Amino acid sequence: MQPIQLFDTASSTYTYLLADPVTREAVIIDPVEEQLERDLQVLREQGVSLRWIIETHAHADHITSAAALAEHTGAHTVAPQGCGVGTAATQLSDGQTLAFGGESLLALHTPGHTAGSMSYVWRDHVFTGDTLLINGCGRTDFQSGSAEALYRSLTEVLFRLPDATTVWPGHDYQGRTRSSIGIEKASNARVAGRSQAEFVAVMEALQLPKPRRIDEAVPANLSSGLRHDAGGTPVGEVRVASGYAGDVSPLLAWQWVQSGEAVLVDVRTDAEREWVGFVPGATGLAWKQWPGMAMNPGFDEGVVAAAAGRKVVLLCRSGVRSVAAAKRATELGLQAYNILEGFEGDPDQHGQRGRKGGWRFRGLPWRQG
Repeated sequence: MQPIQLFDTASSTYTYLLADPVTREAVIIDPVEEQLERDLQVLREQGVSLRWIIETHAHADHITSAAALAEHTGAHTVAPQGCGVGTAATQLSDGQTLAFGGESLLALHTPGHTAGSMSYVWRDHVFTGDTLLINGCGRTDFQSGSAEALYRSLTEVLFRLPDATTVWPGHDYQGRTRSSIGIEKASNARVAGRSQAEFVAVMEALQLPKPRRIDEAVPANLSSGLRHDAGGTPVGEVRVASGYAGDVSPLLAWQWVQSGEAVLVDVRTDAEREWVGFVPGATGLAWKQWPGMAMNPGFDEGVVAAAAGRKVVLLCRSGVRSVAAAKRATELGLQAYNILEGFEGDPDQHGQRGRKGGWRFRGLPWRQG
């Protein structure tokens, strides 16, 4: 059984899918925002249920699709504890394991590229992110990098794995797909046969340009790739979108609903609405499109009936499912809009989100009762 290796050309990023052949539970490692639809299609084709969405570190060269995948699939997001990804549902520390079906993934803390970087061992495979590349390694000159820490991660952690262990890197820029611990230990151009001092000197001499997307990628990745901004669109205007009528601010959507110009459709699950709160006047039509989360057969009929000739404005927790639902509603001939910025419950007096508190769209309170 081999990992499924997927590639993003723009960032030369490898994404990996592993699945238990019996239960069909799966994990995905380092997904890329622009490849969301591809990854969803691969999951459908493989007939697997995604359980974990895993990061090796907070990336500087691309934006993760972790939050979006979690919205679509119901899987849990995972990040190394030292990376500061506060939105990840699980914060992994060294030596912890993640079970999926009868399989498990072992986390190894391998700092150096970033302080929180992790590699993951599965059977006789290791997924090294930017820590160990084919005939190279990740840079150490920004984002809490440390050449000394990377040297120790390579020589004292990864190179102690069996030589036959297959190395699956986070990137490759020359079309190579895999290596092995034995090969890298013997011939890696940056580290093989070098002392720590020599390795540090090599890394300090690299003088690499700053990653092109670092200023947008790192902040986005610290929230699992979720960005809540209107991109400069005034609250009273519609932002152009592909595949549906457009994105609108919560304020404009509410104005349309109050005037009778539009109907509000809440595509969160029944469980989410029960826990976080119901939106007064909204029609609840859960958007589900996954093996094990089969698409609600009543969505098409329900959204057409709710619209009754009006615009449709759709909401969910983050704006991921509402975009997908808006595209489907558009296919049905409706004028459908996504509400920007998402929906979340307000904390109650104990700091917990849920029915005891109110609830709001970010930037616009719509209180219960």
